[in-house]
Amino acid sequence: MFTSQIIIFSLTKKGDKLAQKLCLLLENTHHEHKPKPFSSTVQQFFIAGHPLIFITATGIAVRSLAPVIKSKLSDPPVLVLDEQGMFVIPLLSGHQGGANEWAREVSELIKAQLVITTANSWQQPIYVLGIGCDKGCPESYLKTLIDQHISTKQLKNVVAIASINLKQNEPALLALSQRLNLPFICYSATKLNTVANKLSYKSEIVYREVGCYGVAEAAALIYAQQFTQQEAELVLIKQKNQRATCALARSYPSQLPLN
Repeated sequence: MFTSQIIIFSLTKKGDKLAQKLCLLLENTHHEHKPKPFSSTVQQFFIAGHPLIFITATGIAVRSLAPVIKSKLSDPPVLVLDEQGMFVIPLLSGHQGGANEWAREVSELIKAQLVITTANSWQQPIYVLGIGCDKGCPESYLKTLIDQHISTKQLKNVVAIASINLKQNEPALLALSQRLNLPFICYSATKLNTVANKLSYKSEIVYREVGCYGVAEAAALIYAQQFTQQEAELVLIKQKNQRATCALARSYPSQLPLN
C-alpha cells in the first residue's frame, strides 16, 4: 500500500508481542521497541515520510509528533493501537494520507475494532483522477503512475478522468479513458484556477506554460465537487514521472435525509 517502510513503535511487553504479529501480517515493516530517545526517533521517521503505527497511549503519539506535524496534505499516515490489539485508530492523515483505509485493513487483519473519528467516514466516497501530461506522452507513462500510486479499491470508485482543455484531444488520455471506461472531462485554465488555494503546491512553471497553477489536482477537485455538489479533498497529491502527473480527489455524496 505504501512505498515507504512502515515503522511500528511499542513500549510494553504486550505491545512488543503485538508489533511482532503485525510485522508478520504487513509487508515492508520495521519494529522499534522502546527506542531511545523516543520522541526524536519517532520524529525522524515521521519527517522522512514513513507511515507509523504506535502501540502506545494516544497521548504519547500526539505529544511525540506535535512538533513536526505540518499538513494533512503532506504528513504520512499514523495509526494508534492499544497493546491488547482491540482498537485501531487513524490518528493523522485519515483522508489525504490514506490512514482511514489503512486502519480498516489493519483492523481486519487482527480482528480489532476500527475507530474512525473523521467526518463522512460512513459514506461511500467517489474519486476523480486528475491527469496532466506532455504532448505525445505514451499511455504507458499514465498507467505506471496509476499502478504505483492508486489502489485497486480507489480505482474502482473513480467516476471520471479530468484534465485541462489543452489536453482534450491527447491520444494517451483518450486511450486511458476508453480503457478504464470512464468519462474524460476537461476544464479551461481559468476554471482550474478557481481552486488554486486548495492545491498542495502552486507551480509558477505550470502557470507560465498553460495559464493555471496546477492541472491534475485542480481538475480532479473541480469535477469531484461538481459530481457530489459537496466539498472535495485531495487524497493523493500530485505525483509525477518524466512525462505525466496524476492526482486523486475525493468527495462524499450529501447525507440522505432520515425518515
